[in-house]
Amino acid sequence: MSGCDTRRDRAPRRRATALTAAVAAGLVLLSGCGGGESTGGSGNTGFVAGDGGVDRAAKGDRRPAPDLSGETVDGERAALADYAGKVVVVNVWGSWCAPCRAEMPHLVKVADDTRDRGVEFLGINTRDPNITPARKFEKEFEVPYPSLYDPAGKLMLRFPKGSLNPKAIPSTLVIDRDGKIAARALKPLGEDELREMIEPLIAEK
Repeated sequence: MSGCDTRRDRAPRRRATALTAAVAAGLVLLSGCGGGESTGGSGNTGFVAGDGGVDRAAKGDRRPAPDLSGETVDGERAALADYAGKVVVVNVWGSWCAPCRAEMPHLVKVADDTRDRGVEFLGINTRDPNITPARKFEKEFEVPYPSLYDPAGKLMLRFPKGSLNPKAIPSTLVIDRDGKIAARALKPLGEDELREMIEPLIAEK
């Protein structure tokens, strides 16, 4: 009898273990929401951790940004490739994320101020299973640029391992004119911090 009882107990334990692992994985991804923790480069990553949680890659060490394309929050189509030859700021956000709400006015201000200098912004809305809150978010903050709708986080997984990839929500990446990832912040940004990420890339020739 004891052997039968043991076998019956195994399935619930396996399910519980799998559930615990899934929850832990989700917490790792979402830990950046409000945390602002940054991980620096080591080995052959090609980037170094900067002060204030902003990582940067030297021009010769940058990795190409992946294909980021699809339907936007407002039902249109957008792609990172549409901005070839320009500096692009990619911001990962969710309508449920308090740090995302805190930084959005700064993103909107800098986006408006730098458009005439060859800078474009592209958002990635993630972990919003219902698109309505995302649309309300964009309307509330008068976001002037498109955001790809990525409720399952699939676009974030396209970034190559070991690169300046988004590991938290919010994350902000700056793509240089050659389509390579030049800088990353894994925290909400103020206006001055965002400008400090962008200005060196505007000046690059």
